[in-house]
Amino acid sequence: MRKKIKINLYICENRKSMHQDVLLKQIRKKIGDKSLNDEIANILNISYDAAHRRTSLKAKFSFEEALELAKYYQISLNGFLSSENQLVVQKTSPVTSTEDLQSFFRNNLNVFERLPLSEEMTIYYSAKDIPFFYTLSDTLLSRFKIYVWMNLLNAKQFFVPFSEFSPPDFELNTKELRKKYEEQNVIEIWNDTTISSILQQIQYYCDTGLLRKNEAEIILNEVKELIECVEQKTGSNRKYQIYENELMQLSNDIFFSHPKKSLLAMPLNTFGYILINDLNTCIETFNYFEHQIKNSKSLSASGNRDRKIFFNKMYERIEKLTKKLMDDDHL
Repeated sequence: MRKKIKINLYICENRKSMHQDVLLKQIRKKIGDKSLNDEIANILNISYDAAHRRTSLKAKFSFEEALELAKYYQISLNGFLSSENQLVVQKTSPVTSTEDLQSFFRNNLNVFERLPLSEEMTIYYSAKDIPFFYTLSDTLLSRFKIYVWMNLLNAKQFFVPFSEFSPPDFELNTKELRKKYEEQNVIEIWNDTTISSILQQIQYYCDTGLLRKNEAEIILNEVKELIECVEQKTGSNRKYQIYENELMQLSNDIFFSHPKKSLLAMPLNTFGYILINDLNTCIETFNYFEHQIKNSKSLSASGNRDRKIFFNKMYERIEKLTKKLMDDDHL
């Protein structure tokens, strides 16, 4: 029995050394030619000798020390898990007020800043709704989307009339965020339902009397202008591709694909995401998107006829709702 206990303890200690060695190797990749001992000593606020004992594996990192180093160098902890079916993920902070949106937009900018943005980066967007990056502007549509988001996320649902709703000024962050997105190679997957959400929201708030008909008309016109912008970009921007998938259940997943560092953002709620940078998960996600693209129609590569058919369906739905709201107003 004692022999068995000793063997188990040896295996456990050996695994700890392996994990520490893996962590140190990843830190070495991050720091390049810098002194590993100096880096460890500075970050953990320990002496050079204490750092050397850890880098030479004569002493073990405490859990807190390992976590501090992983956070500092943005090293995923997934490589230290024993099971490939377990993941360490990040969750964005909850948004329950308009003030929280400031942090949300800032955090999204931080995501872009941490990623290796280059020609090798491609962003995949499964557009269940119109990608929220496009509604980040100084328009009534942008204000209306924030109004809807706040009503959906706020447990107490304030339900003030839209005309009385005045969110904080997000213009600086939102402009920069939209610019960052549109500078990348982007592949979006759309279908007939992508526009449904915004149209249903306009209809709902008009029916409840919280959105005036003249406001709805302006917002619908701005939705049309947004779709026209997407259509124009689809045929003229080589960095932007849009695919129509009639069968796929879209999800609003956003996948930042890069040979060195990828990231999957899965929606937790309207303004909450689970962030996953696990290598195997990112490879699976890349393969999944590529498989879906093979079963989709490229609107970027299609002729004008196919593009017109797809976008005209959206214009017709916008026009139909506009007419309905105006007819109801005259009853």
